[in-house]
Amino acid sequence: MTVTQITHHDLDGYGASTIVGRFVPVSRIIHVPRYSDVGPVVEVELKRLGRTRKPETLILTDLGLEPVAVTFIRNFATMNRGRAVEERHRLIVLDHHASSIDRLREQNLEPVAEADDPSVSRFDLDDPAITVLIDEGRCATKLAYHRRALYASDATEGDADLLALVEAVDAVDLWRKDRPTFAGGHALDEVFWDNVSNLVPIGHAWHDRFVSDLLVALAGRLREGASPAELEAGVGGIRTAIVNRYLADDATDDPRLTTRMRLARVLARSDLFQPLSDGTYLSFGLDSGTFQRVSDLIMDAGKAKRVLNVQRTGNMSFRSNDETALEGARKFRGGGHKDAAGGKLPTGSAFSLADAIAQVEPILNPPAPDPSSSPFAALKGWKG
Repeated sequence: MTVTQITHHDLDGYGASTIVGRFVPVSRIIHVPRYSDVGPVVEVELKRLGRTRKPETLILTDLGLEPVAVTFIRNFATMNRGRAVEERHRLIVLDHHASSIDRLREQNLEPVAEADDPSVSRFDLDDPAITVLIDEGRCATKLAYHRRALYASDATEGDADLLALVEAVDAVDLWRKDRPTFAGGHALDEVFWDNVSNLVPIGHAWHDRFVSDLLVALAGRLREGASPAELEAGVGGIRTAIVNRYLADDATDDPRLTTRMRLARVLARSDLFQPLSDGTYLSFGLDSGTFQRVSDLIMDAGKAKRVLNVQRTGNMSFRSNDETALEGARKFRGGGHKDAAGGKLPTGSAFSLADAIAQVEPILNPPAPDPSSSPFAALKGWKG
């Protein structure tokens, strides 16, 4: 069964996706940085699943349910009731925010304590294919591990490094300074934020694999007794070892370069950048350093003369090699140099690559006016 996971963009969210990915193949992982983005994301998924006849599994982790997310859960249940039993999708919601219980109650969903674990609140949607669990005593990473039988019926125990990751994330996410795993978890969190977007960005096929491999390797060092300082000092070597594995069969790789330089060559050959109708290549949510390096490689290869990166906040960065960057930025209230300029989306934000394209295309490349819509079109051929 196809599995999609929507999870928070933080250490716990990535920890949860790392756990789920160890026990079941996940086709897509969608990371949501802001809870305000959850509504548009789940709305897209609901529409997609409504058109999909083959049953799928959707797993939501660490999202901190807001009213729009609760409405989605209710709408998911309504959609499922209208489908044949053998075509019904599965929905698994694993969260640990106390506010989520409040939001569910506001929409007349009352919690029922689990018989074997009273700290866990289960919400009944009158559909065995839907599981909604809120556990305030465990982070989403630990909850995903403890409840792995929900999405992987044949799941076994995790290895020692995976368990070390669970405990480290649980300690820092719940801010349990009294635990011996807290300092290591805190260091893990720092390394996570330093590496989550600047090397293999969201949208590339290696992104989640890279972050998960890094987190598990770091947890392994913690398990072996590494101090936070030793963990920080060893990050470069761990990253290099991971990238060496990924590029072992790449004849174009040059190990003498930095990790970022080596990966930039791979990213320039990927589908992170999508062409617009005028040939401009657009990317979404790239780290500024990564965008600079990869866009330069794309233009040097002759794929495009102008490239554009749109951030979730709506900030836009244009680069070109034909002095058209500023021309593009001016259409978005921006300015800068002829080959390096910036602007801002009129709406102020974007939540995905598709959303960014939908907002940019009609402004950057407005359609030609239809002559038939002119107020003078009706006068054509009139003889007064």
